[in-house]
Amino acid sequence: MIAIYICAGIAVYAAIRIIAEHNTMRKLPFLNVVSFAVTGIIALLMPHPITIAAAAAYFVGSTLESNAIASTWSGGIKKDG
Repeated sequence: MIAIYICAGIAVYAAIRIIAEHNTMRKLPFLNVVSFAVTGIIALLMPHPITIAAAAAYFVGSTLESNAIASTWSGGIKKDG
């Protein structure tokens, strides 16, 4: 149960930093931290094989989302020619 509280505390701290930070590029690492913490909470709350699969799917989806946001803010794919 302590691990769940630690993950929740980290998620709350990262969410506060996302809200308080003015620079968008500095918000992105905290967005990743929130997704990692939520994944950990999902996996720890319900230790069942299906829950582990759901946590893994959430983790992959949120990572792809964070990468898409970072790619968009950095200028996207550069096309030569």
